[in-house]
Amino acid sequence: MNLDRPWEDSCWVRQTQIILDSYERWLGAPLISRDGSVVEQSNSLFSAPFVVVSHGTQDDPILNYANKIAVELWETDLATLLQTPSRETAEPVHQSERARMMERTTQEGYIANYQSIRVSMTGRRFRMDDAVVWNLIDEDDKLTGQAATFSKWEFL
Repeated sequence: MNLDRPWEDSCWVRQTQIILDSYERWLGAPLISRDGSVVEQSNSLFSAPFVVVSHGTQDDPILNYANKIAVELWETDLATLLQTPSRETAEPVHQSERARMMERTTQEGYIANYQSIRVSMTGRRFRMDDAVVWNLIDEDDKLTGQAATFSKWEFL
């Protein structure tokens, strides 16, 4: 994958479509405009002015999607963020609360108005507010992970 233009990679485009389709499935509205080709939608989501991240279904899920704003907020590069266990986006003291939220999302399909403390790769803490977390369902109706989006955060 070209990390300078990830939105052009076929696996990235597929993950983008799963993120967008699943959001619309659970929330009943599009996350972004679905105009244009799937590559254009992939570029739009990557460039969106709000955070979008996702992880897979491993026992210790690894981030498998992060848009430009997420990379900037977590103060790292895309390659590093895509190797990060999702739990490491929260401080150890907040990881059990995060795990409960993820389990609730698995059971209910999505949660909205979520807020929590997260930590960047440099150790900088921030509070995210009004986040939405949802299950990712592929074209075969298989659970492939979870995603989150938020546009409000404050450094602490």
